Amino acid sequence: QVQLVESGGGLVQAGGSLRLSCAASGRTFSSDAMGWFRQGPGQARGFVAAISWSGDSTYYADSVKGRFTISRDNAKNTVYLQMKSLKPEDTALYYCAAKPGGTIATMFEEYDYWGQGTQVTVSS
Repeated sequence: QVQLVESGGGLVQAGGSLRLSCAASGRTFSSDAMGWFRQGPGQARGFVAAISWSGDSTYYADSVKGRFTISRDNAKNTVYLQMKSLKPEDTALYYCAAKPGGTIATMFEEYDYWGQGTQVTVSS
């Protein structure tokens, strides 16, 4: 059974940091591109960041560029999202996703596997 399990969410004050993790199991994800998406209250699910299968290529939404860093450890089948200088508008349910094929994508329709999400709440 393929599973993606996110962790690391929580409540943090504006300006603070959090590190999200996404542990994959049930198949080998080392050849997949991985992405992070988020869905805030009353909003559609939106792209945050993505990383290629090798980790050599990354891509970020403009709203998080310079503040968030995506990385992966293929030996651990885990992808991370380091979030710094958090803002109240970053409050959302954060999902990780896997895209077979290895190349970065920003559209959620291109990802085949999804986790259940981890809540990030940033207070002002």
